[in-house]
Amino acid sequence: MITRRQFTGVATCAICAAAGLVPAGAATAADAPPGTKTSGLTRRLLSQTDGPTPGYTTIIAEVTIEPGVMVARHTHPGIESGYVVEGEVTLSIEGLPTRVMKPGDGFQVPVGRPHAGDKNGPKRAKLVSTYVVEKGKPLASPA
Repeated sequence: MITRRQFTGVATCAICAAAGLVPAGAATAADAPPGTKTSGLTRRLLSQTDGPTPGYTTIIAEVTIEPGVMVARHTHPGIESGYVVEGEVTLSIEGLPTRVMKPGDGFQVPVGRPHAGDKNGPKRAKLVSTYVVEKGKPLASPA
């Protein structure tokens, strides 16, 4: 099980909806430890379950990104699969062309691959991501 501390200690991952994840009802960057906050992001844990294999957990999260917010380069200890619900974000994944993501666009970030978000569009963006990550490791780490 990922602890609340691990969820709140990763607030640099807006594009992947993982940064600063906290339990539903307390989903703001203000809950993250000092030095890990990303202003302009709100997060909401939608689901978390053990598996699909021992030693892993699957997390589904929603993130809202205010206009002009930039997301620092980071990695995850597992795969991320995401979907843009509304707004527009720019996603840079190391080794791949930078993509402008719009509603209906999906993305995947390979295990441990550094990625980041440039300024999102002129409107608020909302994404939903699913992570299958190793238990006991921070959900995101600076890269």
